[in-house]
Amino acid sequence: MKSFLTTILFSLFTTSLFATEVVDYVNPLVGSMSKKLLSTGNTYPAVALPWGMNFWTPQTGEMGDGWTYVYTADKIRGFKQTHQPSPWINDYGQFSLMPVIGYKIGQEERASWFSHKAEVATPYYYSVYLADHDITTELTPTERSAAFRFTFPESDSSYIVIDAFDNGSYIEVIPEKNTVIGYTTKNSGGVTPDFKNYFVIEFDTPFASSDVWSDSKVVPGEKELEANHVGAIIGFKTRRGQTVQAKVSSSFISFDQAWLNLKELGDGNFERIKKSGRDRWNDILSRIQVEGGSTDQYRTFYSCFYRSVLFPRKFYEINAQGEPVHYSPYEGGVKKGFLYTDTGFWDTFRALFPFLNLMYPSVNEEIQAGLANAYKESGFLPEWASPGHRFCMVGNNSASVVADAFLKGIGVEYSETLYDALLAATDKVHPDVPSTGRWGADYYNKLGYVPYDVKIPENVARTLEYAYDDWCIMQMAKKLGRPEKEIELFRNRSLNYKNVFDKSHNLMRGKNQDGSFQTPFNPYKWGDAFTEGNSWHYTWSVFHDVQGLIDLMGGKKTFVQMLDSVFVVPPIYDDSYYGFCIHEIKEMQIMNMGNYAHGNQPIQHMLYLYNYAGEPWKAQYWIREVMDRMYTAAPDGYCGDEDNGQTSAWYVFSAMGFYPVCPGTDQYVIGTPLFKKMTVTLENGKKIVLNAPDVTKENRYIKRIKLNGKEYTPTWFSYSRLKQGAVIDYEMSNVPNKKRGIDKKDFPYSLSNEK
Repeated sequence: MKSFLTTILFSLFTTSLFATEVVDYVNPLVGSMSKKLLSTGNTYPAVALPWGMNFWTPQTGEMGDGWTYVYTADKIRGFKQTHQPSPWINDYGQFSLMPVIGYKIGQEERASWFSHKAEVATPYYYSVYLADHDITTELTPTERSAAFRFTFPESDSSYIVIDAFDNGSYIEVIPEKNTVIGYTTKNSGGVTPDFKNYFVIEFDTPFASSDVWSDSKVVPGEKELEANHVGAIIGFKTRRGQTVQAKVSSSFISFDQAWLNLKELGDGNFERIKKSGRDRWNDILSRIQVEGGSTDQYRTFYSCFYRSVLFPRKFYEINAQGEPVHYSPYEGGVKKGFLYTDTGFWDTFRALFPFLNLMYPSVNEEIQAGLANAYKESGFLPEWASPGHRFCMVGNNSASVVADAFLKGIGVEYSETLYDALLAATDKVHPDVPSTGRWGADYYNKLGYVPYDVKIPENVARTLEYAYDDWCIMQMAKKLGRPEKEIELFRNRSLNYKNVFDKSHNLMRGKNQDGSFQTPFNPYKWGDAFTEGNSWHYTWSVFHDVQGLIDLMGGKKTFVQMLDSVFVVPPIYDDSYYGFCIHEIKEMQIMNMGNYAHGNQPIQHMLYLYNYAGEPWKAQYWIREVMDRMYTAAPDGYCGDEDNGQTSAWYVFSAMGFYPVCPGTDQYVIGTPLFKKMTVTLENGKKIVLNAPDVTKENRYIKRIKLNGKEYTPTWFSYSRLKQGAVIDYEMSNVPNKKRGIDKKDFPYSLSNEK
């Protein structure tokens, strides 16, 4: 009998195991247990399709609150269409639906208690029980539309509240068509005066009543209203268990286009749309299959993977002729062609865009076309777009995003336009948005750095990133066959990082216009000369010439000691620039990893730099520490802002065992694999198979590598080799192999090593 029961249990277990598809490992709530003073991701559950134009999310925060959904909240106020890339950037074009029992319009009175125990959150489907109304709400999206299903109790007072939000909105109820249309103009910037998000909502159940309201007060006798804050309340008489379904769509172009977008839902069959969304996510996520890990590792990996394919989102629509068209947030009106938005290149140039180039080049092909359109419409490439230019962060890292794609054969059709755009930004700054173009370009081009004492904040950060960006331009110029004089100009400028290096501290430091270093100097001071970090973090931002940085420090031994010191020095800080302890500082302080601040982007590549100095085993140790300690699949699963896929893409790449330290090269620097086996299927059909059968938490060190059956000694893999398909065999050990990766010929690319 015992044997029989064991057989049955094993059968049930294996059936359940193999029935699980990759999307089932995703937890969209990861990172949602956040607040202004401490971020564990600053995410919300984005119910969407990959790169979809519209996301949907339950709304726990008040109207306009960037923290639209917080895991610790008790009540839901509505189900919101959102385009928010970050709580700090906030939202635009939002509106919501909320089912209620009783005539309750205002966001406080209509709100309902809920429990995570009665909540189902997946990338393609969301469901929750609203306890105060005895209503279950379900939603499932397409790229530009969504289907809702509301299950009501028996009541003569069943309603759905439609909120077009404040700052200018319009609503119209059309009872004979069971339809509500409207638009919202609510935004946080980055739009032109003609901005509107037009929405249409088509119900499957006749209205028992319908009213429109302004500022939560009904306007009797009206079916159409335009004011600061308007909406509608639609009544139904329902029996217990009755469903009311709604098809919802929107457009940034027109009502006609919104109706056209609604066709994505077809006949509106909820289960069919849900299955289609599930299939789409499984298709995208199954491009990487992992084996030989724990369930928690699978959940963390695929939750990060999910975040890596949300942004940048599509901002284009398909017109009646089947052509891509878009509202231009740069100059207004409707333009032809692709456009993507809601990303900050300061974050995402590092890993997110290289991830797209490896895994989804066809998506980045459209993104590059959209960047060319943004330049044509505004005279600049965006650096932070939501949906148009936004004043946020530093650098001219569109150069990296463009060059890395072009050098991998993506966006070639637009290369001349994009190169012109890169050149145009090297000597000017956007007149209204100083983070677009190059703030301080005159100083940088003349002196070789942005001075500390000319009232341009975060000047060392700008200098370092401009130098790397100049290297990216140089690489693109070489491939385009530009004049040698032009190539040499950008090569020389790419060495400008040396101008802010202080030999007395072996750290980067602000430099005044007269050539003297800033005094006093505190390497623990956040901000000031740096961006959301200190000198310990930004000193390593020489992606393109790590050897040059090693030389400045006096050699590999000192370089490694400085890397080690990041983890050895205590997590002390100086927050005087900000006047308070910003959340990024607090997130570093509480992680018990010295002054290493993985919760913010500038230092995320630093772990891999041990490879450039002949001690790759230290990279292997620390990479695994970060993966094991700083990422989980829980609501507090990140160690700082997730930031549009960057912090997630770091994890996905690192789990593969390699990382793009310097986008614009052909190389990925080797770290340490996480899983016993990973199969990566590229868009061209080729497969990269990564085998590490002996890997464990302890066996994190690489003893040897075979590439396609042959001994492989370099500490990097090439994109050109991987895209042809490859089998990589890692032999792992619990002790470092201090003989592998010590020869200079096996080190990754550095500009200083070019002959």
